[in-house]
Amino acid sequence: MSAQERPFNQPVSLAGKAVFALINWMERRVAANSRVGATPFFDEAYFPWLKELKSDWQAVCAEADDVRAMRERLPAFQDISEEVGYISKDNQWKTFMLLGYGFRCERNLQQCPATAKALSYIPGVRTAFFSILQAGKKLPPHRGPYNGVLRLHLGLVIPEPAERCWIRVASQRRYWLPGEVLIFDDALDHEVHNDTDGERVVLFVDFLRPCRWPIEWLNRFVVFVARFSPLIKDAQRNHARWERDFYGSDP
Repeated sequence: MSAQERPFNQPVSLAGKAVFALINWMERRVAANSRVGATPFFDEAYFPWLKELKSDWQAVCAEADDVRAMRERLPAFQDISEEVGYISKDNQWKTFMLLGYGFRCERNLQQCPATAKALSYIPGVRTAFFSILQAGKKLPPHRGPYNGVLRLHLGLVIPEPAERCWIRVASQRRYWLPGEVLIFDDALDHEVHNDTDGERVVLFVDFLRPCRWPIEWLNRFVVFVARFSPLIKDAQRNHARWERDFYGSDP
């Protein structure tokens, strides 16, 4: 699916179509110049920093447990990022934001020092949050906006049986395990099912896809500029509003 075909990008102006054409051009260059290949899921061997990240997973999980104890006060993902509303409209997908397109959610990060440390191991980290998926929740097939970032899930709280809580990317299906990671290309068609009676929690991270120069530099530029888009600005405002309500005052 091209950028123009993605449902949350319609209708589009002439200028918008030009932007999407540029993104489509970049996506082809990124795929051709990826230093980790072009595949639905990626081999951990490409990411040597995973060893340090995974070594801290229990401390991260403990902080996630503290956060999910406040689940009734957490925002649904679409309450922060409105574009998510086309795949989720209920309160069954909760989030606790830590980073958003390079913007730091400082008060949330202060609550989760072990997770903040774990995130520091990831080169080019752009977005990070605890993703809490309630029992029975399904996310229908969808695609992310750009393949210049890769998505990482660190399994924290995984309901049993694990094989009934799964993600499909393109034609490949995987499931989460505590302390293990999945790294995938979310610009490919994917869906998520939690077909269990339990809650699934992962640390959800987007980071810059390693590419060969000069596409590496161009990709960094495209991702940096994205932080100034109306969608990201709206998400910042929504999060700031939630944060004021949650903490009771401005920082």
